Amino acid sequence: MAQKQTSGGDGGGGFFTSIAWGLSNFGSVVSKSVNGLLGYEGLEVINPEGGSGDAESEAQKGRWKEEDRDNYWKMMQKYIGSDVTSMVTLPVLIFEPMTMLQRMAELMEYSYLLDLADQCNDPHMRLVYAASWFISLYYAYQRTWKPFNPILGETYEMINHGGITFIAEQVSHHPPMSAAHAENDHFVYDITSKVKTKFLGNSVEVYPLGRTRLTLKRDGVILDLVPPQTKINNLIFGRTWIDSPGEMILTNLTTGDKVVLYFQPCGWFGAGRYEVDGYVYNGDEEPKILMTGKWNEFMNFQPCDLEGEPLPGTKLEEVWRVAGAPENDKFQYTHFGHKVNSFETAPSKLLESDSRLRPDRQALEKGDLSKAAAEKSSLEERQRAEKKMREAKGDEHKPRWFDLSTEISATPWGDLEVYNYNGKYAQHRAAIDGSDNVGGVDIGSTAFNPWQYQDVAAASE
Repeated sequence: MAQKQTSGGDGGGGFFTSIAWGLSNFGSVVSKSVNGLLGYEGLEVINPEGGSGDAESEAQKGRWKEEDRDNYWKMMQKYIGSDVTSMVTLPVLIFEPMTMLQRMAELMEYSYLLDLADQCNDPHMRLVYAASWFISLYYAYQRTWKPFNPILGETYEMINHGGITFIAEQVSHHPPMSAAHAENDHFVYDITSKVKTKFLGNSVEVYPLGRTRLTLKRDGVILDLVPPQTKINNLIFGRTWIDSPGEMILTNLTTGDKVVLYFQPCGWFGAGRYEVDGYVYNGDEEPKILMTGKWNEFMNFQPCDLEGEPLPGTKLEEVWRVAGAPENDKFQYTHFGHKVNSFETAPSKLLESDSRLRPDRQALEKGDLSKAAAEKSSLEERQRAEKKMREAKGDEHKPRWFDLSTEISATPWGDLEVYNYNGKYAQHRAAIDGSDNVGGVDIGSTAFNPWQYQDVAAASE
């Protein structure tokens, strides 16, 4: 049964990148230092499926080779307690062939829930559909491979899914910030996303600074999201896993109706892991509908009385269930994740700055880690060269599809500058789609090009 939660929060919403990057209060999970390994005393190792005696055996597991693990720890130990969002260069072996912008697009998989929300006359059921949509992303985000950080000016476009047009852009490099806009006949989705981290040795806490706005078109309903924090466990020792215990709050900014869902912390032997419980409240903070489920499987709902108890004559009904996923997929992608990474969802005349065209991502997708590492280093070097040229010229980087607004959004973890979609992408696509010479994307000959200066290449080689 759901536990009634009435607390709220202000601002927030950058949880898409926060989970990808990955609460310090983990209930009854017991952790132990890595004993018997000189130089690693005090590191926390947590087996999400075990108890207090499993830490040492868990520490021997994971994807790191011993030499890589030791080198990484020597590099990272000086950063304990620091925000490492953009401070360190990480090895390709922990990456997946996808960028952060593409991960932002994965939320679109179950967009039919927003179509249902827009068509729904019951204001409280609208929130059930919308909250389930936000929860649906957590299934894909439980995978522990790190996506590539986007290059400044990098973009990602997506069509051919639910009538949606999706555009994301890396709008800032220091600090790393992304903005995205998605739209179909039923909804408009906008996000400015930024993360703040705290490195703890064998784990990292992630604070999802960001602002999310979801507009349902029929009645102009505007929803605001505040997600829970995230913790990525066992970065060096043990099998990496993610948990996000805490509250997710989705508020109707017009009526004051809201959903408050509590993500249960993982306890001993996995007790409570994945469980989500909470209520939809009206503007007077009276519970109207209870919601319960598991963020990696399904969500259910049932009308309730003022005490949060199920109404007589009603039953628990399913609102969302995760779709089947490929078996033994190397990076644990969903079927939709593969579509996001493919040119199947790319529009004609794809922008040269699109994530799909990154040479490091393409090399990793083919399993060539050596080439992926070299290409990643080359892109990062050119990005640094561009920054030097920009400073020397006295120029500023200006995003193409989003404008920096004067709005400052307050979040539980700090203030955030907000980028607004400027509408130019829709004009760009309309011009291309109306052209007689549309053509497609020649993957073999189109080079990745997010750069502000085309003459900086020589300086970076």
